[in-house]
Amino acid sequence: MRAFRRPRPAFAAAAGVHLGALLTGSQPVARATKPVLMPLLAEYVLHRGGPRLLALALLFGCAGDALLQTGGDLAFLLGMGSFAAGHACYLALFARHGGPGGARARRLAAGYATAWAGTVALLWPGLPAELRLPVALYSLLLTATALGAVRTRPRAALGGALFLLSDTLIASGLAGWPQPPAPQFWIMLTYLGAQYLLADGVLRAAADNTEGTGRRPGPLRTSAVRHFFTAARASTMP
Repeated sequence: MRAFRRPRPAFAAAAGVHLGALLTGSQPVARATKPVLMPLLAEYVLHRGGPRLLALALLFGCAGDALLQTGGDLAFLLGMGSFAAGHACYLALFARHGGPGGARARRLAAGYATAWAGTVALLWPGLPAELRLPVALYSLLLTATALGAVRTRPRAALGGALFLLSDTLIASGLAGWPQPPAPQFWIMLTYLGAQYLLADGVLRAAADNTEGTGRRPGPLRTSAVRHFFTAARASTMP
């Protein structure tokens, strides 16, 4: 597994330059480097013989990155839609390469569903009216991705949690909540870590499946994601 220990140097270098630009306030450099980050990570995935669907998920992230930095509500909605397509790819990958759910996954599903409902309820009053429903639906899909990652590898599970944190920071800014210093730095730090850990976790799980180690996807109909959506529906009922 030595091949999976660290990302390709090009991705690591571009990520470092981008994060440094955010910290120093060099917006031209930050804007120039942001759209190349996910394509470099996708190239790493393909170089390692990873699933093409995983590379596609990362390229949807690239499109979302480019749209979000253009500004405006329409670009934000289109960017959110692009990220949603990436999450759909991740869910398909988790169904293919993840392990069975079990009682622990059902408990996590209930916890994630409760966290989703609580976060949406807190953010809802501060969000622009036209973004409330799209943000709520997108965050539901994002939370399902975080939960589905638990079935794959611990590092993928951490990546899913970081993705939740990153997008919650974005949503809290939209809702007018107080932000940490250099908020874009923290958003991108958690986002880049999330995408790399998700990609690396799927790569490892796919390699294990190819090598015939016995790690096979559990039936989708009994997956933790299904339990999550059931719990999420219940948490929103009076």
